[in-house]
Amino acid sequence: MRPRTLEEYVGQSHILGPDKPLRLLLDSGHLPSLIFWGPPGCGKSSLARIISQRLGYSFHFFSAVVSGIRELKDLFARLEAETKDKNLVFIDEIHRFNKAQQDAFLPYVEKGVITLIGTTTMNPSFSIVSPLLSRSRVFVLNTLDEAEIREVLRRAQVDTERGYGMMKITTEPEVMEIIARYSQGDCRAALNALEMLVESARASGEARGAAGEITLTRARLEAVFEGKLPEYDRDGEGHYNLISALHKSIRGSDPDASLYWLARMLEGGEDPLYIARRLLRVASEDVGLADPQAIVVANAAQEAVHFLGMPEGDLALAQTVVYLATAPKSNEIYTAYTKAREDAHEHGADPVPLYLRNPVTSLMKKAGYGDGYMYPHDFESRVVRQEYFPSMMKGRKYYTPSEFGFEKTIGKRIMWWEERRRGALGGSADSKTGGPAGSEAGGPAGAAH
Repeated sequence: MRPRTLEEYVGQSHILGPDKPLRLLLDSGHLPSLIFWGPPGCGKSSLARIISQRLGYSFHFFSAVVSGIRELKDLFARLEAETKDKNLVFIDEIHRFNKAQQDAFLPYVEKGVITLIGTTTMNPSFSIVSPLLSRSRVFVLNTLDEAEIREVLRRAQVDTERGYGMMKITTEPEVMEIIARYSQGDCRAALNALEMLVESARASGEARGAAGEITLTRARLEAVFEGKLPEYDRDGEGHYNLISALHKSIRGSDPDASLYWLARMLEGGEDPLYIARRLLRVASEDVGLADPQAIVVANAAQEAVHFLGMPEGDLALAQTVVYLATAPKSNEIYTAYTKAREDAHEHGADPVPLYLRNPVTSLMKKAGYGDGYMYPHDFESRVVRQEYFPSMMKGRKYYTPSEFGFEKTIGKRIMWWEERRRGALGGSADSKTGGPAGSEAGGPAGAAH
């Protein structure tokens, strides 16, 4: 079912759609060396073959897994001796060649003996030598989404030449959706799964009639994949029930239950980036400043999942889930912001005091902007008795740090500042009393950064 033309090719519309960069390049007829960077099964090899045929290049296929650099050098020498142009050398998994081996391509690329297309699942910035990278255009290919995978499966069902079009295949409604979901954007894996299902049904004698009619069922799918598939509805109530269970298990500081619900979601086909986004929310809502590193860890997991994809990204999520579940807990930031948000709605029209406004023009300065503002750094203790709320809201308190984790330190810092603010003389320099917690001049015990 490998596509033979751009019209048959599914996916990568961000580079192949009308007026998109690779499509414009192909329409121009000029082909520089290319690097295709993308996950397995997204169509890198198929696209290279289509390009070769479309532009009339001779196609020479090599896999860095099984081919040696000697074979490539022999080919390059032969092509140079033949003095033919339009020679496309395709190297699958080019990152498996080391830097010295990749350097061997350079003279032939520079002289125009070959046009190189290399594919890699690894970041070219780290896996391809700089001289080769600078002589190539890099295109990022994305995983296919579920709709695109279903379209590929549909074509395999109806294609009479290369697919199962000579048979009559019917499916229970959810079977193709499950295959598309479990293939994780890997077109090759999806087609292999369909083939396993059909051939399993044929081998079991389930085909009916002269046309060999077969019905693909969920039961057959579970039998082929050796076990019951997790029940999971990405778009229904099950989706929300499971993410709620994960969130509440982390909030309840149970790492084992948290890992279970995470596994249920991932094995059920949930978008891992959705989970990563939810973990960022948990880090702020339920851990907060009790452990300021929690949001850093959660954000690193999101970046890891985005960079690695699945299934390799699952451990980054698992690591974050355990970190958050075992971190000290505080919802004081959540509570404080909720109160502040309510006041923002109720007092949203209250004017900013003139002394807190920035006089960026002479007219604003004449209007009193900035008059009376006391710059804390001009005072030895770096604090003054100055009101920062609108006049109708003086004395508001939203945030009360808990006694857990780092918030205990924050509480000491707040008390330290409040003591000095009470002793400060509004508008005049106060005596030297040191700096905030963690500064060189001193601070409350245990309150270092």
